[in-house]
Amino acid sequence: MTTKQIIFTGGGTAGHVMVNLAIIPAFLKEGWTIDYIGSKNGIEKDLIEPLEGVTYHPISTGKLRRYFSKENFKDPFKVLKGTWQAHRIIGKKKPAVIFSKGGFVSVPVLVAARMRGVPAVIHESDYTPGLANKLAIPFAKKVLATFPETVQYLPEQKAEWIGAVVREELFTGSREKGFEMTGFSNKKNVLLIMGGSAGSKKINQAVREGLEELLKQFQVVHICGKDNIDETYEQEGYVQYEYVQDELKDLLAITDMVCSRAGANAIFEFLALNKPMLLIPLSRQASRGDQIVNAQSFEKQGYAKVLEEEDLSTNILVTSLLELKKDKFEIKDKMNQYRSSEAKEKVIDIIKNQAN
Repeated sequence: MTTKQIIFTGGGTAGHVMVNLAIIPAFLKEGWTIDYIGSKNGIEKDLIEPLEGVTYHPISTGKLRRYFSKENFKDPFKVLKGTWQAHRIIGKKKPAVIFSKGGFVSVPVLVAARMRGVPAVIHESDYTPGLANKLAIPFAKKVLATFPETVQYLPEQKAEWIGAVVREELFTGSREKGFEMTGFSNKKNVLLIMGGSAGSKKINQAVREGLEELLKQFQVVHICGKDNIDETYEQEGYVQYEYVQDELKDLLAITDMVCSRAGANAIFEFLALNKPMLLIPLSRQASRGDQIVNAQSFEKQGYAKVLEEEDLSTNILVTSLLELKKDKFEIKDKMNQYRSSEAKEKVIDIIKNQAN
């Protein structure tokens, strides 16, 4: 039997890679040949390149900005170059199927897939499709949604709701390792704070200014983003990391509550792990507003409290986190009613069906 070939794509943020990281091991286990097309300098390169059995191919990629920039004039040429590069890679590798998690790097790959006649499956994590996926959807055979409501925004004949794909390793964390890493104890609640893969200066600043109050109630794990560690705040009960990958499962094992952005992949992982959340979605000024809708959906279902970035101050952050602590058992009861579907298996089956 000939080995099946698959190409994965997606990048720009960690959220555009996490679902790929969740399902790649299943294809590796079954002996598929796996290639990944990403950008030259994106976070996907850092996350995917170290994986054994996966060949990473960097291509040129543009970015569609919602503001004026001279870079906007260069980007169409970058996308054209990326499409040509992806076309060449697909021609050489001859995959049976392509799976895309979105982000701007995926657009030239999906265009090239159509040109080569290779079926493509897209996964949309957010409540409403992002701009990159909107551009790529015409070139795909199937579009899979995390939120059931998302289907109404997608072409009916291509859309399918599958639920949230959660990385299995997140359920295998060790409390012992988590306490060892941080130097924390089980005598006080652990609060995990993360501002997305790039970090958030505004969240970081509010956390640090409110540390004195927060440390009265919590032990704080602060994932603050690349180059954002500030050693002047180092003290007992407070640890900082730029970014955490393999150790995240151990930190989550000791976490009682989370303060986070509202990217869909992350919040569904916290939901599956029963971690009450304070969500601070990216503002409309900094994004298309998808995180705001994600956060509102979770708040409505009783899984999270929401703090708008425009309202974020040290005092409001501290107050909101204390309220979350007060209501955490009520929130956990709501979370217990959520049953994560067999989304991962569904995605894998759909990809295989397209490959056939």
